[in-house]
Amino acid sequence: MSDVAEFPFVAVVGQPALKTALLLSVVDPRLGGVLISGPKGSAKSTLARALAEILPRDAEGRRPSLVTLPLGASEERLTGSLDLQRVLADGEARFQEGLLARAHGGLLYVDEVNLLPDALVDLLLDVAASGVNRVERDGLSHAHAARFSLIGTMNPDEGELRPQLLDRFGLCVEQSASPGVAERVAILRQREAFDRDPRAFVDAHEAEQAALTRRLAEARERLPDIVADDDIYERIAERSEAAGVEGLRADVTWHRAARAHAAWRGAARVEREDLDVVEPWVLAHRRTAAPDDNGSGSDSDAGGNGAGEGGSGMNGAGEPDTGRGRASGDDSRKPAPDGAQAPGADSQPQGQWGAMPPVAQPSVAQPSVATPMPSLPESTPAPKAGGASASVSSSRRPGRQVGRRRDRRQAESSDPAPRPDWFATLVEHRGRRPWRRLCYRRPRSGQPMLHLVLLDTSASTLGRRLLGRAKGAVDALARRAYAAREQIAVLGFGNDGIETLQPRRRAPKDLLERLDAVPGGGGTPLREAVRHAAQLVRRWRRQDAGLQVRTYLITDGRTRQPLSGLPPLGDCVVVDTETAAVKRGRGRDIARALGADYRPLAGLEAGAST
Repeated sequence: MSDVAEFPFVAVVGQPALKTALLLSVVDPRLGGVLISGPKGSAKSTLARALAEILPRDAEGRRPSLVTLPLGASEERLTGSLDLQRVLADGEARFQEGLLARAHGGLLYVDEVNLLPDALVDLLLDVAASGVNRVERDGLSHAHAARFSLIGTMNPDEGELRPQLLDRFGLCVEQSASPGVAERVAILRQREAFDRDPRAFVDAHEAEQAALTRRLAEARERLPDIVADDDIYERIAERSEAAGVEGLRADVTWHRAARAHAAWRGAARVEREDLDVVEPWVLAHRRTAAPDDNGSGSDSDAGGNGAGEGGSGMNGAGEPDTGRGRASGDDSRKPAPDGAQAPGADSQPQGQWGAMPPVAQPSVAQPSVATPMPSLPESTPAPKAGGASASVSSSRRPGRQVGRRRDRRQAESSDPAPRPDWFATLVEHRGRRPWRRLCYRRPRSGQPMLHLVLLDTSASTLGRRLLGRAKGAVDALARRAYAAREQIAVLGFGNDGIETLQPRRRAPKDLLERLDAVPGGGGTPLREAVRHAAQLVRRWRRQDAGLQVRTYLITDGRTRQPLSGLPPLGDCVVVDTETAAVKRGRGRDIARALGADYRPLAGLEAGAST
């Protein structure tokens, strides 16, 4: 036990689903670990850290370690690097183990894993896939085993997790329900007792902790002998297919988790109750199809908290519906005929737009926009190597050009400081000391590019199929970003709310189906959308200092919200979708308030067709 007392695992009040999922990951480490998604203050980190104190010891009597990966860790700290102290003392190049080597056979814990820099995520993906950490740098060629259970916590309000890393977590527990009054009181009493005398509190629960450790060890020993009937395999395959999961990792993980749960119960074979208990944790982050209300198991729970029927008596955690209301069979939500006015759109006063129910409007293909859309930012080029940059469009106002240059200087100043290249420094001085100068690593060529799209889905965009044309423009941009292997994120703002239509990730090959499902209606929360986008941009740049973000605000400009005090979005283009000869919107005013470029969508289409 460490010198600093950790809150005991058995003393945590409530959280039965999360406790069971964590224990199953110990019974069978091949599950790949657990992702804990929930709001702050829900004991995510407490349980993850407490898990290390109940891990069964290995054959040599050692307890596997819990290694914490900080968000600010360097790549060398994670994978290992040249042992500089040995080099300076003996002149010998030796490998210094990193966090991955220390986590071998134990747990690798990442708090706020969704904020982990992309460079570290890439390294984790490589090691998680092979179980081997290979280091080829600083004159070293080294490889060692690195098999561990990955425990991650995240607050979904702070951003999405990269899908490649998300799928590597075997189980995902989504915490949504708030504790009741009685449970809150019990939590307060437990915390008060721990804070008063941590060591005495831990000693008081030592017997329970030891009993839990013994049960885990027995379940591990029982696991290889657990069998499953043929109908278990068929049920897993049928439910996975119904959930629309991609690949077969869900099937394999589901089978392993069910066997681990059977071993935890002390059973000799997998029963249906084992499948039902682990189903929501296996499918929560892999499901692409909505649960069937008539389905069996935990999916039938409309509240999203599937009740486990297993002997543990612990509940699952389902997948919450985060989307806004979608158009269904209601005739009032059918799209207006091509070229016709949607009821209540442009024909009614602006203050009544919010009274409209959401109306579905499919996208209008914009193949001609595929060429000019990526050329929008050419008037705001990214700096080239050596300080050269492309010419600036003559249509830009001088004041806006100065603002762009200031934004570019700020982005350059936020780049991480150059890192010393110790191996090159040693070669440079050929063993002579003291060193006259340090050699530094060359900065990486090319910076990641992210296109952030703010799509106006308010009721005013339904007239003249403006929303459909805007969707087509977004799809054209996504296709070009896909070809360039760039990232994209799409936010919809309308119906008096903001919705994530496409989380930040590598641009998909086809975004049209998802865009077509987005209804239009309600008011235009422009200020809220801009503020939310500014927060996202700041967070992404803290996470990845070299990230280039280009924002597209696609709107008809019809909002009554004041434009003063809007936060700047940096490299931004306002695309005005309004097509009337006499514009009722404020597209130009919005662009001026944001210091952004202004482009009418109609002009882009006309320019592309000539």
